[in-house]
Amino acid sequence: MLFYDYLHEKLPSLTEEWYHGLDKTKGGVYGTCNPLEIETLKKQNYDFHSIFITLFDEDEDSCSDEAFQRWIDSITSDEAHLNTALPDIIEEFHRNQQLYLQHVEKYFYHHGDQLAFEDYASCVQKITDTFKDIVVAFSIKNQAKSKQLIHAQSELITELSSPIIDLNEKISLLPLVGEIDTHRAKIIFTNTIESCAKRQIQCLLVDLSGVPIIDTMVANELFQLIKGLTLVGTRTSLSGVRPEIAQTAVQIGIDFSGLKIYSSIAHALARLDFSTIDM
Repeated sequence: MLFYDYLHEKLPSLTEEWYHGLDKTKGGVYGTCNPLEIETLKKQNYDFHSIFITLFDEDEDSCSDEAFQRWIDSITSDEAHLNTALPDIIEEFHRNQQLYLQHVEKYFYHHGDQLAFEDYASCVQKITDTFKDIVVAFSIKNQAKSKQLIHAQSELITELSSPIIDLNEKISLLPLVGEIDTHRAKIIFTNTIESCAKRQIQCLLVDLSGVPIIDTMVANELFQLIKGLTLVGTRTSLSGVRPEIAQTAVQIGIDFSGLKIYSSIAHALARLDFSTIDM
């Protein structure tokens, strides 16, 4: 019996062997108690074994590298695995490798009289080399996916952290909260210009009371925002300008003299005439 035939017979039980030895106290996908998630996890593992054993099929014409890449793409796009620590995933790769090495020993124990030592060494080498390549490829892909997800989440958080609130049909409020770096400032600039133009906002009150500090680059972005809003027909006022922010603006020569500036939102609301657009 060829080693491939031996593994093919064992294929239905390989996943159960692996799952039986799984540490269920782990976090992420490996610690789930949800029957559907467990079924999915086992299916993913079974698919891996289905590809892996073809490495030993001398009659197999398909490219296992492409099959492994498709499998890696599916796992690194799986939310459950993205929410699982990478060291835990790599540990399970190693446990699967150990599973194959144990089966090599069993196979050669029963068929060693028909095979040379070089055959045993070749099987072991192929298993260890392939798992090493898979772990490296998976780690690179996983890192790229994680960065992409983190970037998307960061963009969403930034977008949601600068909402434009309508106070009435003529006046809207943009409350800015938290530290504003250059990246966030540019996103706020783009989103605010687009939103004001699309919604035809006539007057926008930008509140800075929740911003602890603004550097010179961000202050310049804010000034550019005000100029950009003027070009799309939106008049701007400021509230909650801290002394530190005012000092930064003065240092870089930004002139806010043409703007209505209020000490707070409450002060602005008390002074604004909601029946007009004069701010």
